[in-house]
Amino acid sequence: MTDTENERQKVVEYCKAMLGSGMVDVELDPIHYDTAINRSLAKFRQRSSNAVEESFGFITVTTDNNDYILPKEVENVRQLFRRSIGSRTGGGDGGTLFEPFNLAYSNTYLLSSTHMGGLATYYAFASYQKLVGKIFGSEINFTFNKTTKLLTIMQRPRTNEELLVWMYNYRPDFNLLQDTMAGQWLKDYALANCKVMLGEAREKFGTIASPQGGTQLNGTALKSEGKAEMEVLEQDLINYKEGSTPLTFVIG
Repeated sequence: MTDTENERQKVVEYCKAMLGSGMVDVELDPIHYDTAINRSLAKFRQRSSNAVEESFGFITVTTDNNDYILPKEVENVRQLFRRSIGSRTGGGDGGTLFEPFNLAYSNTYLLSSTHMGGLATYYAFASYQKLVGKIFGSEINFTFNKTTKLLTIMQRPRTNEELLVWMYNYRPDFNLLQDTMAGQWLKDYALANCKVMLGEAREKFGTIASPQGGTQLNGTALKSEGKAEMEVLEQDLINYKEGSTPLTFVIG
């Protein structure tokens, strides 16, 4: 059993226990529990910033190829970085990957900062390097389609090279279910969905006939209880109780 399957099974057991399974007959099938968990994860990914994480990855671009498909877990791409300092012609692991000034600064200016140079000199060169990079292709313009995961590089690559991708990707399901704050929210929201589905089924039959006159089912009450719990949990998302980062100052 994988980590994801193990964590999902824990949620199923939690829902069964809270619904009284073992003491009473709970008519939900495995597909209903899976649906409740999937809906819980989908709502969380839709509404919570805690569902994504900032990460870095590498992509190898090939000559004259502008389009690349990223994994489906990638939610957005923030920036692309070159390993070189601006050359578009590349050269594998050649001279464009070697930065002589950084080496000179470490050996000379940093160790002898009281006699020459210092941080001001390094800052001046860093600003110069940034400006040159904008002019000669160190920064890469691109577009990213969040639906198709298509990354399109505006400049046509002239050689094979590796790029660093600064991106945001969805946290894996098992990671969310193991999260101290997000995990409990997901369990409770899945439980609320189970109550709604169970109440929907029981509501179709008001009573069950029996020799003692019949048994009253709690479909309507169970359905209302589940919807009320879902509203409270969705309000918790607005109040950042599931561990997401609150908004800072908003102007406008």
